[in-house]
Amino acid sequence: MLSSPLSGNVKSGRSRGFNTKKKILFGVAALSVIPFILSTFAASVTIGSGPLEFGQGSQQALACDPNVFIALGEEWHANPSATDSSDGFFRVRTATISNLNLDTCGGRKLRLRLIDGNSAELVVGNTPDAKVLQVTLPPTAPTSNITDSGSLALTYLTGDGQPITGTLAANVNLNVSGVSVYDGTPLSSSNADVMFYLDSTSTLVNINSENVRRATVETVNNPH
Repeated sequence: MLSSPLSGNVKSGRSRGFNTKKKILFGVAALSVIPFILSTFAASVTIGSGPLEFGQGSQQALACDPNVFIALGEEWHANPSATDSSDGFFRVRTATISNLNLDTCGGRKLRLRLIDGNSAELVVGNTPDAKVLQVTLPPTAPTSNITDSGSLALTYLTGDGQPITGTLAANVNLNVSGVSVYDGTPLSSSNADVMFYLDSTSTLVNINSENVRRATVETVNNPH
Protein backbone atom coordinates (compact mmCIF):
# COMPACT_ATOMS: atom_id res chain seq x y z
CA MET A 1 0.00 0.00 0.00
CA LEU A 2 1.30 3.43 -0.91
CA SER A 3 1.26 6.71 0.93
CA SER A 4 2.12 10.01 -0.66
CA PRO A 5 4.71 12.18 1.10
CA LEU A 6 2.18 14.98 0.73
CA SER A 7 -0.59 13.11 2.51
CA GLY A 8 0.32 13.92 6.11
CA ASN A 9 -0.80 11.22 8.49
CA VAL A 10 -2.56 9.11 5.87
CA LYS A 11 -2.65 5.51 6.99
CA SER A 12 -3.03 2.08 5.45
CA GLY A 13 -5.32 1.20 2.56
CA ARG A 14 -4.86 4.41 0.63
CA SER A 15 -2.94 5.27 -2.48
CA ARG A 16 -3.04 8.34 -4.60
CA GLY A 17 -4.26 6.11 -7.39
CA PHE A 18 -7.18 4.70 -5.31
CA ASN A 19 -8.31 3.52 -2.16
CA THR A 20 -13.32 4.76 -0.94
CA LYS A 21 -26.89 1.93 0.01
CA LYS A 22 -29.33 2.67 0.24
CA LYS A 23 -31.49 0.07 -1.36
CA ILE A 24 -34.84 1.56 -2.28
CA LEU A 25 -36.10 -0.09 0.90
CA PHE A 26 -32.96 -0.35 3.02
CA GLY A 27 -30.04 2.04 2.87
CA VAL A 28 -26.60 2.43 4.25
CA ALA A 29 -23.81 4.83 3.57
CA ALA A 30 -20.13 4.09 3.84
CA LEU A 31 -17.04 6.28 3.65
CA SER A 32 -13.41 5.39 3.74
CA VAL A 33 -12.25 7.88 6.35
CA ILE A 34 -12.43 8.27 10.14
CA PRO A 35 -13.93 9.00 12.64
CA PHE A 36 -17.20 7.11 12.22
CA ILE A 37 -20.54 8.50 13.39
CA LEU A 38 -23.13 5.78 12.99
CA SER A 39 -26.86 6.14 12.57
CA THR A 40 -29.64 3.73 11.73
CA PHE A 41 -29.24 3.93 7.98
CA ALA A 42 -25.81 5.43 7.39
CA ALA A 43 -22.20 5.57 8.44
CA SER A 44 -21.67 9.31 8.36
CA VAL A 45 -18.12 10.59 8.47
CA THR A 46 -16.97 14.10 9.33
CA ILE A 47 -13.56 14.99 7.94
CA GLY A 48 -12.85 18.25 9.78
CA SER A 49 -9.91 20.50 8.91
CA GLY A 50 -7.01 18.08 9.35
CA PRO A 51 -5.30 15.88 6.76
CA LEU A 52 -7.58 13.58 4.84
CA GLU A 53 -7.39 9.90 5.71
CA PHE A 54 -9.15 8.19 2.86
CA GLY A 55 -8.65 4.47 2.73
CA GLN A 56 -9.28 3.79 6.41
CA GLY A 57 -12.56 2.28 5.33
CA SER A 58 -15.94 1.84 6.89
CA GLN A 59 -17.57 -1.55 6.69
CA GLN A 60 -21.29 -1.62 6.07
CA ALA A 61 -24.02 -4.05 5.12
CA LEU A 62 -25.85 -3.88 1.83
CA ALA A 63 -29.05 -5.82 1.40
CA CYS A 64 -27.16 -8.30 -0.77
CA ASP A 65 -23.74 -8.14 0.93
CA PRO A 66 -22.88 -7.80 4.63
CA ASN A 67 -19.47 -6.16 4.12
CA VAL A 68 -18.49 -3.53 1.57
CA PHE A 69 -15.99 -0.67 1.55
CA ILE A 70 -15.59 2.60 -0.33
CA ALA A 71 -12.25 4.11 -1.24
CA LEU A 72 -11.41 7.37 -3.00
CA GLY A 73 -8.36 7.74 -5.23
CA GLU A 74 -6.88 11.14 -5.87
CA GLU A 75 -4.47 12.92 -8.16
CA TRP A 76 -3.04 16.43 -8.18
CA HIS A 77 -5.01 18.94 -10.22
CA ALA A 78 -3.00 22.03 -11.07
CA ASN A 79 -5.00 25.26 -10.76
CA PRO A 80 -2.49 28.14 -10.96
CA SER A 81 -3.56 31.53 -9.64
CA ALA A 82 -2.31 35.01 -10.35
CA THR A 83 -0.38 35.00 -7.09
CA ASP A 84 0.80 31.39 -7.00
CA SER A 85 1.63 29.36 -10.07
CA SER A 86 1.78 26.19 -7.95
CA ASP A 87 -1.83 26.40 -6.73
CA GLY A 88 -4.05 23.37 -7.09
CA PHE A 89 -5.77 20.60 -5.17
CA PHE A 90 -6.14 16.85 -5.01
CA ARG A 91 -9.08 15.94 -7.22
CA VAL A 92 -11.16 12.79 -6.79
CA ARG A 93 -10.04 10.64 -9.69
CA THR A 94 -11.71 7.36 -8.79
CA ALA A 95 -14.25 6.00 -6.36
CA THR A 96 -14.11 2.27 -5.72
CA ILE A 97 -16.64 -0.02 -4.08
CA SER A 98 -14.62 -2.95 -2.76
CA ASN A 99 -15.29 -6.37 -1.27
CA LEU A 100 -18.49 -6.65 -3.30
CA ASN A 101 -20.02 -10.12 -3.52
CA LEU A 102 -21.23 -10.57 -7.09
CA ASP A 103 -22.61 -14.02 -6.32
CA THR A 104 -25.29 -12.43 -4.11
CA CYS A 105 -25.53 -8.96 -5.74
CA GLY A 106 -25.64 -10.06 -9.35
CA GLY A 107 -28.26 -8.36 -11.53
CA ARG A 108 -28.73 -5.42 -9.20
CA LYS A 109 -28.14 -1.78 -10.02
CA LEU A 110 -25.31 -0.24 -8.03
CA ARG A 111 -25.27 3.50 -7.33
CA LEU A 112 -22.68 5.86 -5.92
CA ARG A 113 -23.13 9.37 -4.48
CA LEU A 114 -20.59 11.79 -2.98
CA ILE A 115 -21.81 14.18 -0.26
CA ASP A 116 -20.26 17.46 0.91
CA GLY A 117 -20.12 19.05 4.36
CA ASN A 118 -23.55 20.62 3.92
CA SER A 119 -25.15 17.23 3.19
CA ALA A 120 -25.52 18.24 -0.47
CA GLU A 121 -24.86 15.80 -3.27
CA LEU A 122 -21.80 16.73 -5.30
CA VAL A 123 -21.95 16.83 -9.09
CA VAL A 124 -20.15 13.71 -10.33
CA GLY A 125 -20.70 14.21 -14.06
CA ASN A 126 -20.39 16.72 -16.84
CA THR A 127 -23.89 18.10 -16.33
CA PRO A 128 -25.14 19.92 -13.20
CA ASP A 129 -27.93 17.37 -12.66
CA ALA A 130 -25.55 14.38 -12.54
CA LYS A 131 -25.53 13.50 -8.84
CA VAL A 132 -25.36 9.67 -9.09
CA LEU A 133 -23.19 7.16 -10.95
CA GLN A 134 -24.99 3.88 -11.69
CA VAL A 135 -24.01 0.52 -13.15
CA THR A 136 -25.94 -2.71 -13.59
CA LEU A 137 -24.08 -5.71 -12.24
CA PRO A 138 -24.09 -8.81 -14.45
CA PRO A 139 -26.61 -11.45 -13.33
CA THR A 140 -23.86 -14.09 -13.34
CA ALA A 141 -20.51 -13.25 -11.82
CA PRO A 142 -17.90 -12.83 -14.59
CA THR A 143 -14.70 -14.87 -14.65
CA SER A 144 -12.59 -11.99 -15.97
CA ASN A 145 -12.47 -8.22 -15.54
CA ILE A 146 -14.99 -6.05 -17.40
CA THR A 147 -13.60 -2.76 -18.68
CA ASP A 148 -16.38 -1.86 -21.13
CA SER A 149 -18.60 0.74 -19.46
CA GLY A 150 -21.38 0.06 -21.95
CA SER A 151 -21.69 -3.58 -20.94
CA LEU A 152 -22.19 -2.41 -17.34
CA ALA A 153 -24.80 0.17 -18.47
CA LEU A 154 -22.91 3.02 -16.83
CA THR A 155 -25.06 6.12 -16.61
CA TYR A 156 -25.64 9.32 -14.67
CA LEU A 157 -28.78 9.83 -12.61
CA THR A 158 -30.33 12.88 -11.02
CA GLY A 159 -30.52 12.95 -7.24
CA ASP A 160 -34.00 11.41 -7.35
CA GLY A 161 -32.89 8.62 -9.67
CA GLN A 162 -33.92 9.85 -13.12
CA PRO A 163 -31.59 8.79 -15.96
CA ILE A 164 -29.56 11.46 -17.73
CA THR A 165 -28.82 10.94 -21.41
CA GLY A 166 -25.82 12.26 -23.27
CA THR A 167 -22.09 11.79 -23.38
CA LEU A 168 -20.40 10.41 -20.27
CA ALA A 169 -17.17 11.81 -18.86
CA ALA A 170 -16.96 8.78 -16.57
CA ASN A 171 -16.07 5.16 -17.14
CA VAL A 172 -16.03 2.09 -14.92
CA ASN A 173 -14.23 -1.22 -14.41
CA LEU A 174 -15.55 -4.33 -12.71
CA ASN A 175 -12.55 -6.30 -11.47
CA VAL A 176 -12.65 -9.91 -10.28
CA SER A 177 -8.97 -10.73 -10.82
CA GLY A 178 -5.83 -9.05 -9.58
CA VAL A 179 -5.81 -7.38 -6.18
CA SER A 180 -8.20 -4.95 -4.52
CA VAL A 181 -7.21 -1.28 -4.54
CA TYR A 182 -8.69 -1.03 -1.07
CA ASP A 183 -6.57 -3.49 0.88
CA GLY A 184 -4.55 -5.53 -1.60
CA THR A 185 -6.48 -8.76 -1.09
CA PRO A 186 -6.95 -11.12 -4.06
CA LEU A 187 -10.04 -10.30 -6.10
CA SER A 188 -12.73 -12.86 -6.89
CA SER A 189 -16.44 -13.04 -7.62
CA SER A 190 -17.10 -12.69 -3.89
CA ASN A 191 -14.51 -9.93 -3.40
CA ALA A 192 -14.87 -7.68 -6.44
CA ASP A 193 -13.93 -4.06 -7.07
CA VAL A 194 -16.22 -1.68 -8.96
CA MET A 195 -14.02 1.30 -9.81
CA PHE A 196 -15.62 4.47 -11.14
CA TYR A 197 -13.34 6.89 -13.02
CA LEU A 198 -15.04 10.27 -12.70
CA ASP A 199 -13.25 11.92 -15.62
CA SER A 200 -10.04 10.58 -17.11
CA THR A 201 -9.42 13.83 -18.99
CA SER A 202 -9.24 15.86 -15.74
CA THR A 203 -11.02 18.71 -17.51
CA LEU A 204 -14.77 18.22 -16.95
CA VAL A 205 -15.20 16.79 -13.45
CA ASN A 206 -12.76 18.06 -10.84
CA ILE A 207 -14.05 17.48 -7.31
CA ASN A 208 -11.75 18.74 -4.58
CA SER A 209 -11.33 15.71 -2.31
CA GLU A 210 -11.43 17.98 0.75
CA ASN A 211 -15.07 18.73 -0.07
CA VAL A 212 -16.13 15.08 0.15
CA ARG A 213 -17.48 14.33 3.62
CA ARG A 214 -19.47 11.19 2.92
CA ALA A 215 -20.13 8.64 0.21
CA THR A 216 -23.15 6.40 -0.18
CA VAL A 217 -23.62 3.13 -2.00
CA GLU A 218 -27.06 1.92 -3.01
CA THR A 219 -28.29 -1.29 -4.56
CA VAL A 220 -31.58 -1.47 -6.41
CA ASN A 221 -33.08 -4.89 -7.14
CA ASN A 222 -34.82 -3.73 -10.29
CA PRO A 223 -33.25 -5.12 -13.46
CA HIS A 224 -35.62 -3.03 -15.63
